[in-house]
Amino acid sequence: MNSAELTQLTWFKSSKSYANGACITCARLPGGGMAVKDSKHPDGPALLFPAATWQAFAETIKRRPPC
Repeated sequence: MNSAELTQLTWFKSSKSYANGACITCARLPGGGMAVKDSKHPDGPALLFPAATWQAFAETIKRRPPC
């Protein structure tokens, strides 16, 4: 996915964002994957995760006890 395609995605800030700005911005990818980037750098690079990888990550986080 190139930079122009990334700008066309609908980006949203995590509902678990911190007030100090330490958070991520996400966008759903066609096919069910997820794009993730640092919210302090909206024009910066994005990490792209295939659907199965993102699902495994999300399930792992859900099982982790809170800090």
